[in-house]
Amino acid sequence: MMPQKTVEVHSPTAPGRLLRLDYRYLGVALLLLLVEVFIALFVHDDWVRPHGGDVLAAALLYCLVRGIWALPTGVVAGIALLVSYLIEALQYVHLLQRLGWEHWRAARVLLGSRFEWADMLAYTIGVALVLLVEQLRRAGKVADQRVQENG
Repeated sequence: MMPQKTVEVHSPTAPGRLLRLDYRYLGVALLLLLVEVFIALFVHDDWVRPHGGDVLAAALLYCLVRGIWALPTGVVAGIALLVSYLIEALQYVHLLQRLGWEHWRAARVLLGSRFEWADMLAYTIGVALVLLVEQLRRAGKVADQRVQENG
């Protein structure tokens, strides 16, 4: 069994070990970020860039939060989904235009510029896939423990 690669940090603002750096999740978040940048720069199609990128963005948020805070899987998934929905809602109210940032490319790439219901679905699918992967990962750990106990 592989040792857990985490660093626990005691935060003065939170009791116990709420703040925890998990390099596995942070590494996956970095990998997803690089894929997102690749998609933004080089993929110009009608499906991967607008929808596949949103699926990955929700997974990226999940991995980032999970890599920093020691929270239950469901809570982290909820945070990732709510942040994704919030960003989409800010597009609905034209936040970039209200702030005068619509000409700033980094803001358009990071926050998006156009509300779409399909994006909400893509975020939901992204978080659902993350939960599926986490469930499969846990099931694999349980199976490995049983083999070690019986083996």
